[in-house]
Amino acid sequence: MEYGLDTKSNSLKTFNTVFIIVWLLIACFPFIWTFWGSFKVRADFFSRTDWWYAISAFNTLIETGEKFTTNAYSQAWTEGEFWKASRNTIIVTVFVVSISLFLGTLGAYALSRSSERYAFWILIAALIFRAMPHITLVSGYLFPFFQLQIWGILPTTIVVLIAINQPFTLWLLYSFFKTVPKELDESALIDGCSYFQAFRYIIMPVMWPGVITAGLFSLMLAYNDFTVTALLLNQENHTMVPKIQSYLGTNQHEGNMMWAVSSVVSATAPLRSVLRRLSVALSNRDWFSVENLRASCTKPTETEEIIIILTFRKRIP
Repeated sequence: MEYGLDTKSNSLKTFNTVFIIVWLLIACFPFIWTFWGSFKVRADFFSRTDWWYAISAFNTLIETGEKFTTNAYSQAWTEGEFWKASRNTIIVTVFVVSISLFLGTLGAYALSRSSERYAFWILIAALIFRAMPHITLVSGYLFPFFQLQIWGILPTTIVVLIAINQPFTLWLLYSFFKTVPKELDESALIDGCSYFQAFRYIIMPVMWPGVITAGLFSLMLAYNDFTVTALLLNQENHTMVPKIQSYLGTNQHEGNMMWAVSSVVSATAPLRSVLRRLSVALSNRDWFSVENLRASCTKPTETEEIIIILTFRKRIP
């Protein structure tokens, strides 16, 4: 009987392993193929006569004398001015993430500690606002932005992206704050902390995993957004995603496909690096256990020890 169970278990493990490997290959193939093709010329990567040209680099050898070329990258970053789009993306992403987290942490903390009924209705209103399609929100902004002559600039787009992202950040951080026991706040207040000191020195160190999680979602929204940035930014201030779309061309204008391919690789590389570094940081850091704090924070004799631990051995001034 046990032998039969072991056989079924081994068969299931083998099936799961094969399935995961096949799924990873299918999921990674577009990225690998795009990366490979970015070092070829258009006649090879977009060949209609023989797809093997993308592997053998037939036309790339004829045009450049080598099997691999970085012409698409150099031309996209210089002639295509992709460096401007990268700069604009960094500006938008940094401001959207920073302001969203600042407002989200304060708002979510206040709502999680509030016993009033309006807190629930504020969250419901935020959820309804978040559920609305982005295009409906942006279309309502266009006319006043044209009238006020603030269309096409980065600050306007940052404000709109923050407004769109804030409800989700509020809900996400609210759920994290609800897991933090209120006894932590009460213990800090008893020891003479103000509400802001309790929030800064006691609650926030426990909340860093939630803040980083919300920050990642905010980063992906600002970094990958197309609808808002394409509608609210002019050609000069385009971020990376609308810029890549402009390289693809239109019915009236033929774009540069290799610029688009190389820009896609350039746009995804830093994002993967950031996510990898954050995942390593999260896996290596010894985050404080909320359950352990819940068990200990109700003991007045250990309150000072909790404060010392959470403030990294620095007493609250």
